[in-house]
Amino acid sequence: MWIDAAILIGLVVVALLVGAHLGPHVHIGAGGLGILAAAWLMFMAVVGGSATLLWALLGIVLVVSAAALVMGWYGLSRLGTVEYRGDRLEAAEGLAVGDLTPDGLVRVRGEQWHATSVNGIARAGTRVQVLGRSGVRLEVWVEHPDVQAAGRDVGGYEEGST
Repeated sequence: MWIDAAILIGLVVVALLVGAHLGPHVHIGAGGLGILAAAWLMFMAVVGGSATLLWALLGIVLVVSAAALVMGWYGLSRLGTVEYRGDRLEAAEGLAVGDLTPDGLVRVRGEQWHATSVNGIARAGTRVQVLGRSGVRLEVWVEHPDVQAAGRDVGGYEEGST
């Protein structure tokens, strides 16, 4: 009976470790195995007497199983994905590190990013707002674009042209 309990508890531990790499479904499986192990330990307590070690194992297995189920639920409920975290860059504000003509560098939330201005040229120190992100490049909206810089307006036409 102890060997069966040890195998079940070992499977719970292995499933928890593998779940860290394979995802929340494995954590749900670990929680299910933990409940099965807890039921087996309860059966052992009823049939074979109540040893102190048995009750300690039962408590540990129940706590670990509950933690595995919570981790699985958290992962499957999409609370752990980028969409629901506060670290989305859209709408974040930053500063142009150098001139954006229209490409350059910006600092957003303490990190430096390659960026492209979508509404004009920005001088270093100009405030920008992130519109979107594509890989490691941000598209930004310049707060006060330099629309006449380099002889162009926002549309990219030469001065004096129609």
